[in-house]
Amino acid sequence: MLNPDQLSALLPPVRDLAVQAAAAIMEFYTDDMQTQTKGDGSPVTLADRAADAVILAGLRALTPDIPVVTEEEVSEGRIPDISGGTFWLVDPLDGTKEFIKRNGEFTVNIALILNGEPALGVVLLPATGEVYAAAGPGTAIRSRPLSKDEPIDVRPVPAAGLTVLSSRSHADDAAVDEFLKGRRVAARLAAGSSLKFCRVAEGVGDVYPRLGPTCEWDIAAGHAVLLGAGGSLTQIDGEPLTYGKAPRFLNPHFVAWGGA
Repeated sequence: MLNPDQLSALLPPVRDLAVQAAAAIMEFYTDDMQTQTKGDGSPVTLADRAADAVILAGLRALTPDIPVVTEEEVSEGRIPDISGGTFWLVDPLDGTKEFIKRNGEFTVNIALILNGEPALGVVLLPATGEVYAAAGPGTAIRSRPLSKDEPIDVRPVPAAGLTVLSSRSHADDAAVDEFLKGRRVAARLAAGSSLKFCRVAEGVGDVYPRLGPTCEWDIAAGHAVLLGAGGSLTQIDGEPLTYGKAPRFLNPHFVAWGGA
């Protein structure tokens, strides 16, 4: 089990890896980007594969004894032994549909899982250079180019009501409407990729209910940032959501909350 000091020491090199992956992604951010379709029908680009190669090689060099699970590796049937309970969980380009639309709302996600929970996470937006990161409670930060790291925290729910985050490309509006019945809602915001978790973590929003399909690599890094900012994430029934559900790594429906 890694202790807090070890997790803190891992964060800078993992952030550097995310920056390198972002640079690889942006080389393909052009009008003629090439898109392919994976076996599950989801899109994949050369940028996904390039970022995956950067992160996979970097994490194996950084922590050779910790297995690495990435979306692209799993799609090719390469799943390492994660029975030890400690493993990296990576989505090299989360929000491929947003990347293809060129709207900027796509991210690099790198998380470290310890005994079923995210202990460290980095979310980087390649189009803007913004970074969100955390390695434990009270450690969440946001970094913008040419600026120092800023601590971020979830906010108490305003008296006017909840600001609700929803997916830009995977809307589940009817189910979300049902979930929100009886709750005071002030606004609803759409965002792509794991950016939704970051918006809650930095106090822009209050809740992100996801009542559609996701995989573990879609949410682990954002979950870590949310935890580091004082938020929480559970299954819809309030039970904990855990990681390591090989071989498909599918999540149940969940809700991510900011402050009380």
